[in-house]
Amino acid sequence: MHLWFTEAVKEFTPTLSFDPIHAIVFEVDDREAIGGSAYGGQRAVCCTSDLAKLGVCTQGQIIHRPSANNPGWPKVFSASFSIDEVDVALQSRSIPITKTGMYNVYFIHCEPNLKEITVEGKTIWKNPTGYLPGRMAPLMNFYGFMSLAFVLLGIFWFSQYARFWREVIPLQNCITLVITLGMLEMAFWYFDYAEFNETGVRPTGTTVWAVTFGTVKRTVSRLVILMVSMGYGVVRPTLGGLTSKVLLLGGTFFVASEVLELVENVGAVSDFSGKARLFFVLPVAFLDAFFVLWIFTSLSKTLNKLQARRLFPKLDIYRKFTNALAVAVIVSVGWTCYELYFKSTDVHNERWQNAWIIPALWQAQISTLTGCFICVHNRYAYSEDGEEFDKDVTLTLIKPSPLPKDVRSQPEVRPTLGNNDLSNGDNVEDKTE
Repeated sequence: MHLWFTEAVKEFTPTLSFDPIHAIVFEVDDREAIGGSAYGGQRAVCCTSDLAKLGVCTQGQIIHRPSANNPGWPKVFSASFSIDEVDVALQSRSIPITKTGMYNVYFIHCEPNLKEITVEGKTIWKNPTGYLPGRMAPLMNFYGFMSLAFVLLGIFWFSQYARFWREVIPLQNCITLVITLGMLEMAFWYFDYAEFNETGVRPTGTTVWAVTFGTVKRTVSRLVILMVSMGYGVVRPTLGGLTSKVLLLGGTFFVASEVLELVENVGAVSDFSGKARLFFVLPVAFLDAFFVLWIFTSLSKTLNKLQARRLFPKLDIYRKFTNALAVAVIVSVGWTCYELYFKSTDVHNERWQNAWIIPALWQAQISTLTGCFICVHNRYAYSEDGEEFDKDVTLTLIKPSPLPKDVRSQPEVRPTLGNNDLSNGDNVEDKTE
């Protein structure tokens, strides 16, 4: 560790105390052992003159008491300066940790004359299983499991795709793209965490690819669900004038999500966030809410059309699809509230062992919804029901051709029925149809 003072501090060096800079390493459960107060007043980390008069500490030093649960902790290291020195190096140390927990390292100075201090260097943390932080380590196994799950889902879908390849519609190509992107995303996340765990440095290239594949997958998934909700491929053959609006919403969501994911993951070791993250989260949250509103509005119209045409098999499938989406939205809102509660009540990261569940459940929920959608759509797409498109939309796609002259010149022929024929009207076939 290297500590460096700016030139502005040089004039104060003759009055420096014995140990002006301290590095303290402690387990989060022992945070109450750091600092103290005189007569129940404001808590201080450095020993003040009032505390020194009580004889509980030495003025200018860090106040700390031995841990009751972890003998020999916390660890305190100090760096001293000579009169003419403006920088000093803290000796490199290897600290063995035998108790599982969340550990912090703080750099503290108790000299009031010091105004500007720069700390340069690095700390290396390694767990028994590798360099991954404890709160991120379970995610490597999770992404490995999700990669296998997407491979199995892909095998099922591609087998159906190959079996009914003559009946494939464009919407099913989008589903194939979503599954492919899911496999790539999970694989790249696994390689990202595996390399980080092996080398101690998070690979930028692998992280960018994982983020990009994930963002494209989420964008395409939302667009596919929106198109299905509009009845594309079921009650209407095209989106008509809505195509440009759908693509605009998808492009905007992709850009906002990509920026957010890059800021959160590229080069990042933990998920600590601040006000800057809120600036990138709000646009994504707004676009997600707009997607949900548009999807359920479109579903309502599609259900009414299917009800009016008495297409009960498709109506039943769409009702189940609507129920699945409603459950997914309720779970998402509930999990978002829990995430806010978890992070607001875990200020000191004491529940770090459970922190990985939050991002894991988001991934599992999206993947589960994708699988349910594939099963529902697979049931409809390869059924025997014929296509019943919206007549208003279909008629706009057909341009009537002019009739030949010989056809237009022919007089209209109307059959004349006699009395005998009238008595057997039920058996008469209208030849003009």
